[in-house]
Amino acid sequence: MVSESSPLLSRSVPSPFLWRSGALLVTAGMVVGAFGAHALQRRPGITADNLLAWRTASNYAIMNGLGLLLISMHPKFSTHRLAGYAILGGGVVFSGSIMALVLWKKYALITVAGPCRSAYFSRMKFLGPITPLGGVIMMAGYAALAF
Repeated sequence: MVSESSPLLSRSVPSPFLWRSGALLVTAGMVVGAFGAHALQRRPGITADNLLAWRTASNYAIMNGLGLLLISMHPKFSTHRLAGYAILGGGVVFSGSIMALVLWKKYALITVAGPCRSAYFSRMKFLGPITPLGGVIMMAGYAALAF
């Protein structure tokens, strides 16, 4: 049985920023997941691989949001100098860049044709390397909790 003095049952949230960020990340993940499941799949130019990438990004946003909610309630980890911010920043960059790539690819397939298309894609290529960078930052945040 858990006692009333358990740190996880604290009446106040030790880190309101991490708590709010986690709640917003979970909400955003659910909203974009629903968008992908209902609206995005009916759009022309969206492939099964695009939908899988979108679902992955949505799931990671939700999982990282839940992680931030848990971290915010922990008396020690909620005050960690790096972990929460790295998880938040890395998670947003990771999920956001995947979603941006899917959306820009979709709109480029529909609205951009001819020689302009290659210029359009070349401007968006920077998002490819950003996705794993966000993942590394996110993993570093979780790893920092061990120290």
